[in-house]
Amino acid sequence: MLTDPAFGAAGSRVHLGYGAWTKRLKDPELAALTDVTPDLVLLSHLHGDHFDAEARRRLSRDLPILTTVQAERRLRRRRFTAVQGLPTWQSHELTSGSQRLRIIAVPGKHGPGLADALLPDVMGSVLEFESGGHRLLRLYITGDTLFGGHLAQIPRRCGEIDAMLIHLGGTRLLGMLLTMDDRQGAELTRLIRPAVTVPVHFDDYRVFKSPLSDYLSRAREQGLGGIRTIERGGTIALPLRSDLRNEVG
Repeated sequence: MLTDPAFGAAGSRVHLGYGAWTKRLKDPELAALTDVTPDLVLLSHLHGDHFDAEARRRLSRDLPILTTVQAERRLRRRRFTAVQGLPTWQSHELTSGSQRLRIIAVPGKHGPGLADALLPDVMGSVLEFESGGHRLLRLYITGDTLFGGHLAQIPRRCGEIDAMLIHLGGTRLLGMLLTMDDRQGAELTRLIRPAVTVPVHFDDYRVFKSPLSDYLSRAREQGLGGIRTIERGGTIALPLRSDLRNEVG
């Protein structure tokens, strides 16, 4: 599964809407995709830094995409034929033998106040991996959301989160904060309290104003543990439920 694929090289520009553009600062690690055929794209929203022109060119038009209802309409106009929009709190399931992956669309807000209505709809995702009827992992992918009361529903409705991929960066346009900075990221980490938190989406583009080091320092000051960074092109093992570790190896 690919999440928010952006394959453009460093120096390429991506469109953010309303005439706004940003430049990519670092190359993507495309070697990780060598000899890999994805089954699914999970797309939090339709912005150029999450689904750029190079990704649209490289990916098959019949590759299944799960995204927002708004993005589904736009992608179908671009001749992507296997797009499914998920309204908030609806889910989609994939099964293979005794294994099941359930993807739940959860709330996200890209902008503050009324400005959010001018930005693309955003979908966070909770992924539940099961084998033989037992849950192995519940993973929360935040997408480009700001912190707020809307996120408190996620642990209440979905239960304990084992791991979280948190989109940071502190994106600012026209002075407005559009993605979580270090302060908001720490607040969300305290709210969710997953066993493992993996920061992503914080150094790729010029619009990012909040470096990862600020988030790590703030989290350390607040006693927030379980934060694991990952190098570009690296891999990380996410935690399985402790009562199933021996059963599944």
